[in-house]
Amino acid sequence: MPDYKKKTYNQNQRNAKSNQKQNQDVQVEVGDKLLITIKRLGINGEGIGYYKRKITFIPNALPGEVVDVVVTAVNPKFIEARIRKFKQKSPDRIEPLDNQEVGGTELGHLRYEKQLEFKQDVIRQALEKYRPRGYEDYDLRPTIGMDDPTGYRNKAQFPIRKQGDHLAVGMYKPNSHELVDLPEISTQHPATLKVVRTVRDILEELEVPIYDEKQNSGIVKTLIARVSESTGDVQLTLVTNSPKLPKARQIIERINADLPEVVSIDQNINKGKTSLVWGEETKHLWGTDYITETINGKQFMLSPRAFLQLNPKQTERLYQEAIKALDLTHADKLVDAYSGVGTIGLSLADQAGEVRGMDTVADAVYDANENAEANEIENADYFVGEAEVLIPEWADQGWVADAMVVDPPRTGLGEALRDTILDTEPEKLVYISCNASTLARDLEDLTEVYDVDYIQSIDMFPQTARWEGIVKFTRR
Repeated sequence: MPDYKKKTYNQNQRNAKSNQKQNQDVQVEVGDKLLITIKRLGINGEGIGYYKRKITFIPNALPGEVVDVVVTAVNPKFIEARIRKFKQKSPDRIEPLDNQEVGGTELGHLRYEKQLEFKQDVIRQALEKYRPRGYEDYDLRPTIGMDDPTGYRNKAQFPIRKQGDHLAVGMYKPNSHELVDLPEISTQHPATLKVVRTVRDILEELEVPIYDEKQNSGIVKTLIARVSESTGDVQLTLVTNSPKLPKARQIIERINADLPEVVSIDQNINKGKTSLVWGEETKHLWGTDYITETINGKQFMLSPRAFLQLNPKQTERLYQEAIKALDLTHADKLVDAYSGVGTIGLSLADQAGEVRGMDTVADAVYDANENAEANEIENADYFVGEAEVLIPEWADQGWVADAMVVDPPRTGLGEALRDTILDTEPEKLVYISCNASTLARDLEDLTEVYDVDYIQSIDMFPQTARWEGIVKFTRR
């Protein structure tokens, strides 16, 4: 190791030990009351301040605010606290539209322009933590926001439970199983809320058994409604604790009468206590097998479990930015990794010579090929399998990708796929990320071969701390 690196490393080690000792010396207990000045927002949207140099996380607090808090948890490295009262409020604080006892609107108290600035800062924080090659000079572009940052979520996925004499449908309080009944949520498309709450009333009137988590008994667990932005059609799924759905015929008849916008009804079976919303088996009960969404002129058929971004308007913009970043020619062979139902690859097919995509979910691959046929796209094919397996196989057969787009889950790229990208070195690479931290981690490896041209943040989830962005690479 060069001398200058050794000096930097040793100094960092000394600083870390000093900070650790200072943290250990801070005496604080749950229930203590503190006065904290908020310095910045953390990646989860919580306010960050310091008590005697010990980092303190305070939900619902904003930079510049002075807050009187009570300590709720003490960790060797940090403190958690909640606000008792404000001593000084930020000029950027607004009255939230939603009940902030539940998740999903953790930035609802922050002026929207500042939310967009925060989401540009989220990736900056992640880069400073992981320090990929050249990160100080990355072009971090201003976040692309929405004209109207409300009513954008095209899917409601809400548990239903009995509370007293009535049924409640809504969301849980953080880190609990205490359900909050939610008549209104500003981020949800009005059609999805109307459907789940009307179906709740129908189930209550018909006295259909509702799941009891403590007793692990009852039938209906969760109501899921997805609306097509382009058609207004709604797809409804009832998640149940058993294959049996009492009074199924009456339920369908009432939905037909009261909710004409519902064109498809399914039942998903998810037995017993589990943190997973969906079970493996889905039964079609009535109506169409799919609803159809239009994105940038392409139509996509969506079965109940098919993945689609929750914000159709911003999804169009996201794909437009991906098209611009890839800058494909009709000679390019494109790999669409983590393809889902093909929304990204099929959106790019007009610009490419050939598209090949893959997903490990067979139903998604089937839907992707059906979507290609429905859109009369003849240069795109989708396959079941892992990208790190299929890409080398295709290369051995003489099909080598010129370009690749990856859109992984929040866990980021698998190590095997990172290695495959570095081995094959496609000339054009775009990474669509929904997690700034795992993106920054992946950049540590990818920047061995690629330079980062820019990172474009896009606000897919207004009022939340969730981040989405596109990275354009150039092969060195």
